[in-house]
Amino acid sequence: MDDDGAWTMTGRSRPGRPAARKPAARTFEALPPTKGSRAPFAESWWGRAWLRSLEESSLDSGRLSRGRTYARRGAVGPVTVAPGSVGAPVHGSRRTPYRSKVTVEQLTDRQWDQLLDMIAERAANIAALLDGDMPAGLADDAAAAGVPLLPGPRDLDPQCSCPDWGYPCKHAAALCYQVARLLDRDPFVLLLLRGRGERELMDELGRRNTARASAEAAVSAATAGAPPAAPPARPGDPAGPAFASRTALPPLPGPPPLPDRPGRGPALVDSAIPEPGLDPAALELLAADTATRAHHLFAKALGAGHADTTPPAPLTEWQDAVRLAATHPNPDVFARISSNCGRTPGELAAATRAWRHGGTASLDVLESPWNPPASRLERDREALRADWADGRPPRLRAWRNRWTIEGRDAQLRLGRDGLWYPYTKDEGTWRPAGPPDADPAVVLTALLET
Repeated sequence: MDDDGAWTMTGRSRPGRPAARKPAARTFEALPPTKGSRAPFAESWWGRAWLRSLEESSLDSGRLSRGRTYARRGAVGPVTVAPGSVGAPVHGSRRTPYRSKVTVEQLTDRQWDQLLDMIAERAANIAALLDGDMPAGLADDAAAAGVPLLPGPRDLDPQCSCPDWGYPCKHAAALCYQVARLLDRDPFVLLLLRGRGERELMDELGRRNTARASAEAAVSAATAGAPPAAPPARPGDPAGPAFASRTALPPLPGPPPLPDRPGRGPALVDSAIPEPGLDPAALELLAADTATRAHHLFAKALGAGHADTTPPAPLTEWQDAVRLAATHPNPDVFARISSNCGRTPGELAAATRAWRHGGTASLDVLESPWNPPASRLERDREALRADWADGRPPRLRAWRNRWTIEGRDAQLRLGRDGLWYPYTKDEGTWRPAGPPDADPAVVLTALLET
């Protein structure tokens, strides 16, 4: 529908906090237009989660596309964020802007207590928030505890004074896209939407940290006067008393701190004459690689919610060979792997480039064509046509998950991870050409500019 008329969509009722406890709303100046830019609206994972909630609940991808266009051209005015809602004037075809608003359910006091306890458990959580970052482990822990920190599908309730009956209309969609840009800059915007402001949160976290430190000091003082632990059991002692003596043992120490960088590993080259069949340089490389992977795994293990995560699938021999070549860009390493992996140097080079753009998911895009759902392809085609700023997009020839640009040695490939990957043809072979993106227009524009 057009922009004429003055009809208001009535939103669902939302439970609110008492007025006296609500923090003050924050108003952000209108963001500058980005007309012609194909950059994504959200770079942070929590900003993308906000947009995913919008896009999965939308009933019309065309309105989302027009909303993106409105947001890029600067049609959204100053954005006001308050507990449970965000609103802004959005300019349409009429001289007077429409009033668009999106409401989000606020957290209950009990949910806030759970969330604040999770934040206070680790000083790194507070440091990350102050640094403009939202720890992924914190959101995962909150979701597991039933605290919906991030909005899910159908959690966003759009309202607008325009006559469009869409859910959402293009004006409310434009507001949501601009909110994603604000979330990138300040994670406290999301927390304010859920009901608490930055000052209130930091004051409460300070009180909880003080109480926690006092409790730990009391425990330490009480433990200092405890009787000594029983001596360790000796061979031949009865099993019952030996097992019972464990109750007197002190608690296990906490995990060691994470080193700043992985260890270097042993220096084997020129240290001694190697045994026949052993390659000291190869052993040094494998030891260094193992140290790097161990450092990465330890960092993940120290993160909140790690115990509830699913271990990644083990790599195949080919995948691990590609990972090694991509992680250690050394000509000698590449030549050694190429001579032993059963693939040509060109195949390994293409696989290595793919790995650097997305690991196993990107390697699968390179090697395995598949048949995506027709609805997903049609939705992306419609979004591409509706959102193309410079006229009609170029003609595309489709085959399975691949769109080839007619008249150009360029191609888009849809991965099973939902991202579009750019490819170019070099000497008759398709090769990865850059990082992926969820919006095919972003990838297509980058390909046409090369």
